[in-house]
Amino acid sequence: MFETLPQPKLDGIIALMQAFADDPRMGKIDLGVGVYRDEAGRTPVMQAVKKAESHIVATQESKTYLSLAGDVAFLDAMEGLLLGGAVPNARVAAVGTPGGTTAVRQIAELIRRAHADATIWISAQTWPNHAPLIAAAGMKSRPYRYQDATTGMLDRDGMFADIAQAAAGDVVLLHGCCHNPTGIDLSVQDWADMGAALERTGAVPFVDMAYQGFGEGLNADAGGLRHLAARLPEVLVAASCSKNFGLYRERVGLAMAIVPEPDKAKLAGALAGLNRQNFAFPPDHGGRVVSTILNDVTLKHVWQTELEEMRTRVSGNRHALAAALRDETGSDRFDVIEQQQGMFSLLPVTPEQVECLRADHGIYMLWDGRTNMAGLNSQTVPVLAQAIAQITA
Repeated sequence: MFETLPQPKLDGIIALMQAFADDPRMGKIDLGVGVYRDEAGRTPVMQAVKKAESHIVATQESKTYLSLAGDVAFLDAMEGLLLGGAVPNARVAAVGTPGGTTAVRQIAELIRRAHADATIWISAQTWPNHAPLIAAAGMKSRPYRYQDATTGMLDRDGMFADIAQAAAGDVVLLHGCCHNPTGIDLSVQDWADMGAALERTGAVPFVDMAYQGFGEGLNADAGGLRHLAARLPEVLVAASCSKNFGLYRERVGLAMAIVPEPDKAKLAGALAGLNRQNFAFPPDHGGRVVSTILNDVTLKHVWQTELEEMRTRVSGNRHALAAALRDETGSDRFDVIEQQQGMFSLLPVTPEQVECLRADHGIYMLWDGRTNMAGLNSQTVPVLAQAIAQITA
């Protein structure tokens, strides 16, 4: 029966992980996979997570199923973290999901069931899995301009010109903060203008929040989402706890719909129904870790302190790399890295130069130059800068 089964296209990130693992060279550098690493190159378990897990092990007395939506304490805690009271709970329907990836897919499925003819607009540079997830859900997508190739910063005019073409009922996918892969975030004014643009067109924002806390801080990073939620009647949200809680393996995510109060019950039922048909009950352990941390004053403070240290380290890597590239190349063309936010930047290198970095220097990044700033440290920053200076000379 499987003779005609098509072979799936290998995901670029997964292929890069395998190529890095197969490389026998000492001193190879992985800047492709989107995980946080400390100065020693480890992805540590946060102390707040360890303390929360110890508490759960000591006090939890059952592993029975919860609801299709997941643990209410987790959903409420995440609503507070994401929305900060910007809208009343009576407008918010949410369910837990196995990671942010599933949240994106569930929202795409929700859009198809509500409005199968809608177009989902995605930024021209985006997380490589956005388009495949949308296509797998049976939805069509169109790009809108985002990064200006000349300046390396936001193509603001192009972005708003493209989004103005969205029809009522279309969906515009926005990165809540720490845009992956460009590191270019919308300013407060950009978010205000985005709200006005969506209001004019009748398009619905879909905010993917995967890196809250890695940009300018927890509340600042959620500012755009909160503005849209307070301003517009409908907002869709996919959120992940992989990065800011370090819960990569636990697959902790959330799918949320912010709607007028009369529609909440319908949306809650629709989201729970999607859970039932895809995986039934969402995993609980990681979500319980998150709610334990967010609902305990001491643990929350420990977590926020750790997250701020992580954010500061990534920002420091940005400044160090920009300075090293300035010294090595005698040019300011890489200074834009310092103005970006979060774990990723798109370095201005060609696919051929990326291959040269891999083959000649053992430096791994995605073909488009997406570079994980959290994968650098004080030893590898000068190595990368020297290698880039050589291949771009």
